[in-house]
Amino acid sequence: MKALRLKNWGREPELTEVDRPVPGAGEVLVRVEAAGLCHSDIHVLDAAPGTLPYRLPFTLGHEIAGHVAALGPGAHGGPAPGERVVVHGPWGCGTCTRCAAGQDNYCDRRGSLDWHGAGLGRDGGMAEYVLVPTARHLVPIGDLPADQAAPLSDAGLTSYHAVSGVRNALGAGTTAVVIGVGGLGHLAVQILRATTPSRVLAVDIRPEALALADRSGAHLSIPMDSDTAAALRKATGGVGVDAVLDFAGAQPTLELATQVLRPGGELAIVGSGGGQLTVRKPGFLPPGVRLSLPFWGTRQELVEVIALARAGAVHVETEQLPLRSAPEAMDRLRRGLIRGRAVLVMSG
Repeated sequence: MKALRLKNWGREPELTEVDRPVPGAGEVLVRVEAAGLCHSDIHVLDAAPGTLPYRLPFTLGHEIAGHVAALGPGAHGGPAPGERVVVHGPWGCGTCTRCAAGQDNYCDRRGSLDWHGAGLGRDGGMAEYVLVPTARHLVPIGDLPADQAAPLSDAGLTSYHAVSGVRNALGAGTTAVVIGVGGLGHLAVQILRATTPSRVLAVDIRPEALALADRSGAHLSIPMDSDTAAALRKATGGVGVDAVLDFAGAQPTLELATQVLRPGGELAIVGSGGGQLTVRKPGFLPPGVRLSLPFWGTRQELVEVIALARAGAVHVETEQLPLRSAPEAMDRLRRGLIRGRAVLVMSG
């Protein structure tokens, strides 16, 4: 089968022929229908040797949708052959209490593993087939299109998990701000609209991203410039916002968040843009602010995201490309030229 493999650090991945995997005890073979591209893939490609614990080579791709092709011995109790599924991508040790509860994203042994999940040290879904170590990593998707389901397994799940962490602060009459309206941010806007009564404001430096925010249901979209903080405060009658979800995580966006949060607000830093936030008391943060660093999401949250999408409450804006176009798509992603989420669609 064809697979996009990372063979050497600092080199571009190669589309190559490899043997189709055969499921062993408890494993499930999934025929891939679609695999999303993510900035995490770029971080892996650009990592210096020794930065990540992953062993080369491995197949990229952690946003995966397809159908069950075969079950290994003892792989019972999960989706049946032919059933369409999405893969819960963060694979932990499988034995700690967090993993047992479907919270592999916060596996207690994460620091000692030489993988972080599908396509992240273990063979992923940028291939015709992917071997999933256990059926508990699979969530049925019914008739949801694969190009929608695949990006929901990270872009949608991470956004949903971030919103879940601040939802307690977003009752009637509140305001939430989404900074960075890309592949994750445009889904966060929709999830906020679908699961909270909060007013949703969106911020981005790119006009096309602000247009995407509008299409996603933002009540107000504001360009990122020197007047953004004042515009956000004006939009809240001067009191500030109840929650900020920062999908950029850069220095300017973190500084903006500290300027517009009201006392007792919520700050979720989702993006890995290299910004730094000094936390001290007293300090720059308003009193009572709660800070979270959400990572991916739980299996149950993935079930809930898929349900939202099947109900029509969440829709991913995608650019669909064949597997052979993966290198070109990654280059465009690196240069910020992808609208929404890029998805590799397998033929056959």
